[in-house]
Amino acid sequence: MWFKVNSYLKFLIKSTNAHGVHSPFVFNFVTQCLYSQKKLHRNKTINVLLKSIGYFNFKKIEINGAPEVETFVKTKFAATSFDNPTVDILFTDLMDDSKFMELLSVGKLHNNSMILVDGIHQTKEKWEEWKNLIASPNITVSIDMFHCGTIFIRKEQVKEHFTIRI
Repeated sequence: MWFKVNSYLKFLIKSTNAHGVHSPFVFNFVTQCLYSQKKLHRNKTINVLLKSIGYFNFKKIEINGAPEVETFVKTKFAATSFDNPTVDILFTDLMDDSKFMELLSVGKLHNNSMILVDGIHQTKEKWEEWKNLIASPNITVSIDMFHCGTIFIRKEQVKEHFTIRI
């Protein structure tokens, strides 16, 4: 419990809004997607997932360990598919560097793939996994939103990390 409170206070000190973002890709994602007024779900992480699917027009989706989320996504976005050799967006509550490298090496992820990791500040262990993951040279853009984190594979972009309040 104390870890999460301490982590939130550190997050508040480090975080910024869209005006602290110098990447056009991330600025547009934050202002046009994350800060859009429509609320698709009361859970912040699922809301980010649903908004991202709509914003990027993702069709190939993988959701690990949350069948209720998959059902909800199917009702909102009928044109999506869930059994694909490659994915546009991966939703998971657990992602470490070795799992990421495995997905990359088998071709499951591609340039412009997005990974949404739920609960990155839940425990010290999950926070350490997140920090190790975003240190990977294959990840170019990462966004810490406290409740979740997003990772983008964008070979055309310089490696950057953002801490954004949503």
